[in-house]
Amino acid sequence: MANSSSSIPPQPELQATTQNELSELKTSRLDRRLSMAKTSLNLGRRWAGNSFSGLFLSKEEKASRNQAFMKEQAAYLADELGKLKGSVVKIGQMLALYGEHFLHPEITEALHRLNDSTASLSWPVVERALIEQLGQQRLNELDISRIPIGTASLAQVHRATIKATGKQVVLKVQYPGVADAIDSDLSLFKHLLKVTNAVPQTKALDEWFNEISDLLKVEVDYLAEAQTTIRFYTRLKQDERYVVPEVIEAYSTARVLCLSFEEGVPVTNANLKALPQARRDALGKAAIDIMLNEIFVWGEMQTDPNFGNYLIRSEPADKPDGKDKLILLDFGAMRQFDEHLLKIARNLMLAGFNYDKSQMMQAMQGYEFFDGMSAEVKANMADVFLLATEPFRAPNLQQTTIPSLVDAQGYYHWAKSNLHKRLMESSGNAMQSREFSLPPKEFMFISRKFIGAYTFLTVLDARTNTYDTLSKFVPINMIASGTPNA
Repeated sequence: MANSSSSIPPQPELQATTQNELSELKTSRLDRRLSMAKTSLNLGRRWAGNSFSGLFLSKEEKASRNQAFMKEQAAYLADELGKLKGSVVKIGQMLALYGEHFLHPEITEALHRLNDSTASLSWPVVERALIEQLGQQRLNELDISRIPIGTASLAQVHRATIKATGKQVVLKVQYPGVADAIDSDLSLFKHLLKVTNAVPQTKALDEWFNEISDLLKVEVDYLAEAQTTIRFYTRLKQDERYVVPEVIEAYSTARVLCLSFEEGVPVTNANLKALPQARRDALGKAAIDIMLNEIFVWGEMQTDPNFGNYLIRSEPADKPDGKDKLILLDFGAMRQFDEHLLKIARNLMLAGFNYDKSQMMQAMQGYEFFDGMSAEVKANMADVFLLATEPFRAPNLQQTTIPSLVDAQGYYHWAKSNLHKRLMESSGNAMQSREFSLPPKEFMFISRKFIGAYTFLTVLDARTNTYDTLSKFVPINMIASGTPNA
């Protein structure tokens, strides 16, 4: 694939051409620092005004007013971060997933908005980036829609046609300058956390930011993403349950990725609820299988499982044996795991399968984060893991405190489980101890993957069979507690 190491000069002040379109993007360190400083100043001024105006309110009135004010200011912060795009937004997205444990609910709720489509960059700026990366001659070979079909923190996607063949493709165009701003963005965000005391400043936090830095630098390298996409395409091309886009190397560079256009609908599409239960179950099993393959077989995992990275291609709902497919769209945020961590993960899954707390605590040994815990906190974390592995519990064991979650055929009903909420509450309680520090990066990425998959299955209203799913990935036949019912 062609490569270009040149970059567009930093752009001037960000301006909006419409409510949802930006004519320029702040990419220089000074511009972004000034924007963050302006945002902080505005928040500080509003906080001061709110405190003064609430001096004569009752305690109840003040609490209600502060909650509403917090929600308003958190929304403002999320909007300003969304305009900056880049790694600042990526960090905000991760805080949205884990912030329930250490941020105000209003802040985490607002940060979740960063997962939605943010303002797009105007076509003239995108076109300049495409000319720089592809050259005018190659660009002329494409008929590109000027309206993006998707926007994200680091790039936006435009649909196009290769004129010579009529092939439908998409161009993932990286926002100019964001790759060069990663280190500065991380520094700005970390400083903001320090000033606000939003999270404890620990060695674990430093390591987490280092990991985010490494991941982001991989994610903005589209040559690496192209190779990962090709690798997954090769792995899954014989499995009719999945679709991985084809990389079009002739129009891909380090900052532009050209892929085949794949038709599908989001998992939240209401029409999917009309699919027969068996077909939704099959899609759910495909989602679980890809996650378990990534963790236990391939040793590399896509760490950003938001719904925007998946589509579903379905056949008509009245076709009982219809072959629906899960489309995997993004292979940028990849993370490799060593065999030591994978062994611990397998043992945790086996302990969950057996619903054995002592086995779970034994499986936690050999991992520094758990080894440093007191017996009480470690026991609390074991309870969290037992709950997290509830859908994989052996069919011959008591499944859950909610009996209706598992039917007579051994299928776990995700939509009835409310597992995500119960898991957040359980983990939040376990993390109340003063000795509990920010979880290590590996733990956060794997838990993020599981939470994403769990939410996917819940929205899809799928059911999964424990034994059939897990037995492909861990040695269930070696479980000491006996052979489960198939």
